[in-house]
Amino acid sequence: MPKTVLADMKSSMEKTLGVLKNEFQKVRTGRASTSILDGVKVDYYGNSSSISQVATLAVPEPRTITIAPWEAKIIPAIEKAILNANIGLTPSNDGRTIRLNLPPLTEERRKEIVKELRKKAEDDKVALRNIRRDAIDKLKRLEKDKQITEDELKKCEKEVQDITKGFEARIDEAVAHKEKEVMEV
Repeated sequence: MPKTVLADMKSSMEKTLGVLKNEFQKVRTGRASTSILDGVKVDYYGNSSSISQVATLAVPEPRTITIAPWEAKIIPAIEKAILNANIGLTPSNDGRTIRLNLPPLTEERRKEIVKELRKKAEDDKVALRNIRRDAIDKLKRLEKDKQITEDELKKCEKEVQDITKGFEARIDEAVAHKEKEVMEV
């Protein structure tokens, strides 16, 4: 029984960490990355599709993303989707491809981004602590129902705390890595 509680807790914490890393991929750094466009949806024949499903994305230069649609008639829809996504980029096209030029980030904007990253990380640490609390509550119920002993409870609580600290350290690593990326000129 305690093993199941710990496994569920680890699984939930992995998901939380995965969501954070996914959000971090979408954060704009000084370098161009096609992941900026991951959340942008295009209306393609009545279906909402991601840009990568209707075009080829490339990063030919550090501050440029090119989008080569498979059909030229979808260019206006892609441009409209990018503008509506509010990602701070203005598309320009030559009739065949769309270019997104990323302006260099100002020092002030970099600091704002870092502040947002830290806030997201702190929110996820709170989520980890909530997961930890739920796991400890489940373990205490098991002990109350006489399914585990008090000694097992103490041992499991320590294990829960160690796992939580490990995940918090992984969040700190992810933030530090992304911070370094953002502050890089």
